[in-house]
Amino acid sequence: MHLVLNSPLGKIQMSGCEKGIHEIKLQPEVAPEKRSEILRVELNDKTSSKHRNPLMLSESFYFEFCVCWKKEVSFTCDVSKEPEEMTESLKECIAWLETYFREPWLTDKLPIPTFHHPVFQQDTFTRKVLETLLKNVKSGDTVTYKKLADLSGNSSAARAVGGAMKNNPVPIIIPCHRVICSSGEVGNYMGGKENCLKEWLLAHEKIQKSA
Repeated sequence: MHLVLNSPLGKIQMSGCEKGIHEIKLQPEVAPEKRSEILRVELNDKTSSKHRNPLMLSESFYFEFCVCWKKEVSFTCDVSKEPEEMTESLKECIAWLETYFREPWLTDKLPIPTFHHPVFQQDTFTRKVLETLLKNVKSGDTVTYKKLADLSGNSSAARAVGGAMKNNPVPIIIPCHRVICSSGEVGNYMGGKENCLKEWLLAHEKIQKSA
């Protein structure tokens, strides 16, 4: 069962069944090079966006970035394509994402949709890392790869944590965007192709939390 949401970041594809959510796929509609250009102009920085500390982003940057990305600032999710009968887990997922784009701190009070993906059906370090991240790192907060490795029971597995983030089947809900480098750099997102998206998510949570 598949559906598509229209979000402030572009389209979000979701799939699931009666047992739970299979995957969430982000499909931003603005080219990465355009977002990088906005970052360079707004922040007056010649370095790449991965070297920018998202906690230092200004409110003016945040809204300009929203306008560039979606042409208008919008914090709702509208279902553009949906099955005739939607499962309970998909309904919960939509409600969670709608709340996230309006008031992300309120997602801590919502039920987490049930996940039904192979990564959550195996006793692996990846599963441990993802579940630890979901439980311990809330909206507006960040954690380093090294610290998350330690929380997950293996302090020397920071590189493996990076691999777990790359293989996260349900981004945003399991917040791999909140995992940053020990140096304060943002680090890669979606294989390094959407680092600006990581910046946006962190800025969204920071601004909303301080509002």
